[in-house]
Amino acid sequence: MRMRHLVAGLGVAALALTATACGKDEPGAAGGGGGTASDSCGTPHKFDTASGVDVAGSPAFTKIKSRGNLIVGVKADQPNLGYKDANGKRCGFDIEVARMVSAGLGFDPDKIEYKEIPSANRETAIGGGEIDYYVGTYSITDKRKALVSFAGPYFVAGQDLLVRKDDTSMDAGKTALKGKKVCSATGSTPIQRVKDEQLTEASNISEYKTYSECVSQLLDNKTDAVTTDDAILKGYAATAPDQLRVVGKPFSTEKYGIGLPKDDKALRDQVNTILEKSATDGTWKSIYDETLGKSGSPGTPPALEKY
Repeated sequence: MRMRHLVAGLGVAALALTATACGKDEPGAAGGGGGTASDSCGTPHKFDTASGVDVAGSPAFTKIKSRGNLIVGVKADQPNLGYKDANGKRCGFDIEVARMVSAGLGFDPDKIEYKEIPSANRETAIGGGEIDYYVGTYSITDKRKALVSFAGPYFVAGQDLLVRKDDTSMDAGKTALKGKKVCSATGSTPIQRVKDEQLTEASNISEYKTYSECVSQLLDNKTDAVTTDDAILKGYAATAPDQLRVVGKPFSTEKYGIGLPKDDKALRDQVNTILEKSATDGTWKSIYDETLGKSGSPGTPPALEKY
């Protein structure tokens, strides 16, 4: 089964990410279209690269222009969000957002150099100039805004539940979890919320290193629900829409932004302009439908929070 192959492949990828600080693609390794571990990511979205772009007053853009291409931090183990397939190509909603921004800044999105940056190292990578920007389920928080700046949000997520498609017993959301077996990543905020709010009994909670392991447990009927941000869950559901679905009753708010160098307001404003245009001209909707939208869950572009 394709979903089984995906889960197995993602488990290996996630463990590899834990062991290394970052990965590096050769230019031209961009992908898109929501692939699986057993086949290609497919054809990426077609973006028209802008010409004559200048971002006056941006030190980061000056460095990018001198280099001639963008270096973007991403994740690699989230299907239909930020994923690297068996052929080394990248795809998913976050990847397409990264490519869209590249095209809007005047750089060929197929020449992005990607770096896989662990979540704990994002601020260091941005602040140290290792990457030009980061796109990878990066929640905007006041604590992080003290270290980096954010364009966006380009997506608003919330903690939700991934269940088997034919299971309607949890359609009320978190209030229906009593007596249910729930799985999430070890030490994650979502599973801590389940514990703190006592949404189910402690004996019903299981934790694994990766979400893909939880999804495998769900498919094997060993757990009743996987919980984390709905963007991640939609990615899994999009890979197996006949087997899995997202309940659609989020019980938290996570605003995903594009991480940028601190105090580079000129670049942040330019990226916000690109995001704003994508919301009005239909581009955001198109790349959502091609990736996370395969889950069957609708999506709309959020209002930007310019600062």
